[in-house]
Amino acid sequence: MKNFKKIYSILLVTASLSLTQCSTSFLDVSDELAGQLTMKEVFDNTAYTRNWHRNVFTGIPNSSGMILDAAALTNPWAGASDELKMAQGTLRTLNSSGFNSGNAPFHRWGSLYTLIRQANLFLENAHEIPRSGDTDYIDATELAKMKAQVRFLRAYYHYLLFEQYGPIPVIDKSIDPSGSDIDFERNSIDEVVDFISNELTAVANELDEFITDQNYLALPTKGVALAVKAKLHLYAASPLFNGGYQEALTLTNPSGKKLFSAADPSKWNKAETALKEFIDFANSGKYQLYKVNTNGVYDPDKSLYELFMSYNAEIIWANPNQSWGAINGEGVDRRSTPRSENAGFACIAVTQELVDDFFMNDGLSIEESPKYSEQGFSTAGDDITGRTEVGTYNMWVNREPRFYQTVFYHGRKWHLTNRVVKFNRGNGNDNTAADHPWSGYLLYKRISRNVHNQGSFPKSHYRPSIIFRLAEFYLLYAEAMNEVNPGNPLILEYVDKIRERAGIPKLKDIKPEIIGNKDLQREAIRAEMRVELATEGQRYFDVRRWMIAENDAGEGGQGGLFYGMNMGATTESEFFKRTSYENRAFTREMYLYPIPLNEIQKSKKLVQNPGW
Repeated sequence: MKNFKKIYSILLVTASLSLTQCSTSFLDVSDELAGQLTMKEVFDNTAYTRNWHRNVFTGIPNSSGMILDAAALTNPWAGASDELKMAQGTLRTLNSSGFNSGNAPFHRWGSLYTLIRQANLFLENAHEIPRSGDTDYIDATELAKMKAQVRFLRAYYHYLLFEQYGPIPVIDKSIDPSGSDIDFERNSIDEVVDFISNELTAVANELDEFITDQNYLALPTKGVALAVKAKLHLYAASPLFNGGYQEALTLTNPSGKKLFSAADPSKWNKAETALKEFIDFANSGKYQLYKVNTNGVYDPDKSLYELFMSYNAEIIWANPNQSWGAINGEGVDRRSTPRSENAGFACIAVTQELVDDFFMNDGLSIEESPKYSEQGFSTAGDDITGRTEVGTYNMWVNREPRFYQTVFYHGRKWHLTNRVVKFNRGNGNDNTAADHPWSGYLLYKRISRNVHNQGSFPKSHYRPSIIFRLAEFYLLYAEAMNEVNPGNPLILEYVDKIRERAGIPKLKDIKPEIIGNKDLQREAIRAEMRVELATEGQRYFDVRRWMIAENDAGEGGQGGLFYGMNMGATTESEFFKRTSYENRAFTREMYLYPIPLNEIQKSKKLVQNPGW
């Protein structure tokens, strides 16, 4: 679908309405009208009103922005976690050098509070504009829909801030720039969650149930509102926000209000209830897992690839803006293409830690499966899946379909040219180039296999940037149910829906011993999330909310030595050796992002997150 309208491209009114981004505080209480128009004049004008409404959409994240344009509202999170190693941009050195409250990149703070202010101004000032002759107008029905969408976005932007910073100031009205008090304390966790949840509940039924016009993907629906509410309550129940972060339990505002509270198991019940509400809605014919049959037989490879190539019934919400780029230009597709292919610029590398976490085709982990070996190379008949060539390093043989859809490894043939790609010294993709794949693997997931910088092949392939999809919520539902009642048979049923689509055996069949065991089921759910959602932007936040980010690398840890193949090998035989390429930094203060230092310095009421 190449003609999706980018309805939330920045559509500011030009000469006659200047919306300045200069701000003296995170609330952006600067004069939006820059002395040109009064608020009444803006909202008495149909075009200005609609442009203001569209501008509020500009904070919706773009999950395909992963490297050169990686920013707070794109997807730097894959490269900032134990999934990927980026050879360009801020992420090249961020994981090893760390950051502090003064130089931390990828802040959502300023941009989202600016948009929250714009949302408040819209909600307070937008009104019907009657028809007058042939001029455009805004009737009561359209105004109600616009206000519902903006009210959703205001709640959603608070949710995105909460996800990154924890308790934040709730701003539910515009602030007078000339007022004497424009300094605000942070609300408590419970206050933030209650505000967002109540707003989403109130607005859900005012939104369309479903968007049938794919030109308007960014418009929130009832399903989107229910999905955000479900994730919100799951976060609130998770250890990071629910009594598990000991350093935060003493955090108080200057007024004495505690921002975090002791663990409350009942929050898992709220999470389960919110997720069930969404799942019931989804299962009423609104969404379904994407599956493709080939010649009457289910095809997991085609299903897992095509899922990301166009809009489909698994997608709950998507951003029509995208950063896949052209194969002869910039973007993710080119940077996941080998240099040995025309115009390839290979520099988005998959970590060995992620490679190790994909299952074998028998559905077991590499530690459990008798099929796994790191010795030798495959011979005829070794690969019962038919997905690898004879002579493939045995580490990569007989892995699950999601592995082959995500990881491009040494000795694999490129899909269009059938050329073998190698990464050891002396090949076109080795580490003699400054921007090389540090781990000896390339990202293969979500890239288009139609684009090629030669002949009549297309040079780009449009597909939306997925924000939420159904598979994630099946796993989140299983997670919440397991914390409430581990004996619930629906837990493995929903995990197995994902495994079945992935083309691997169900847990109920190969691991019946885990049924009803909370710890073992929790481990299985997290392992499934790790590979199903790989590089989509969620892992960074999951390991933090679970509070496992300080574990050893390979066990959810975000610090320590990270590994790949031996990119310095001068012979091919030496390449197949686990070799560390980076020592990453993670300390406990990194569980929550620091509030920008400049905001702390100019405020008398904001308190910083622990450790910063």
